[in-house]
Amino acid sequence: MANYIELTTENFESTVGEGVSLVDFWAPWCGPCRMLSPVIDELATDFEGKANICKVNTDEQQDLAVKFGVRSVPTILIMKNGEIVDQVIGAQPKQALADKISAQL
Repeated sequence: MANYIELTTENFESTVGEGVSLVDFWAPWCGPCRMLSPVIDELATDFEGKANICKVNTDEQQDLAVKFGVRSVPTILIMKNGEIVDQVIGAQPKQALADKISAQL
């Protein structure tokens, strides 16, 4: 089973700089974030070797949240080669997120 990648300011650019990445900005106190967590885990398995499935804890990585203008969690960015190509706010069904990733592959 694949695991998602925990992003920090140190590994963000090197991780999302190439290929397709889903980046989930979340917080431990956020109910919808907790509901989305198993979906992120499943996507990490489904897209292993094809796309980076990543999470950013906004409580611990406030600089990244500010850099990307994250005002509410969960905020999910779909990135391709380091550029934001899609964004959704709030918990989403697994298939909706999978479709957004697949569209960029």
